[in-house]
Amino acid sequence: MIFEGIGVAKTTVKKIGLEMDARLYGELSKLAKKNGQSRRFLLEKALEHYLQFVVPSQGTVRPEVMSHFRRSTDKNRKLHELLAK
Repeated sequence: MIFEGIGVAKTTVKKIGLEMDARLYGELSKLAKKNGQSRRFLLEKALEHYLQFVVPSQGTVRPEVMSHFRRSTDKNRKLHELLAK
């Protein structure tokens, strides 16, 4: 859908179907109502934030490297504690 009007920029939107955790949906709905905003607006803002700030920060260390690091740390926790003494 494209919106046009005087002084209004053209915006293309895509319709998606979304299933989400019922608890999160409830929180989203309450927040939207409290702030006089739509759920769509809040979801779009949350996604914009995620794409702009969260995703780039995750690229600094590859996920498989962090996964291996966590497994190794869990496996060797007792040794780390002994060495720290």
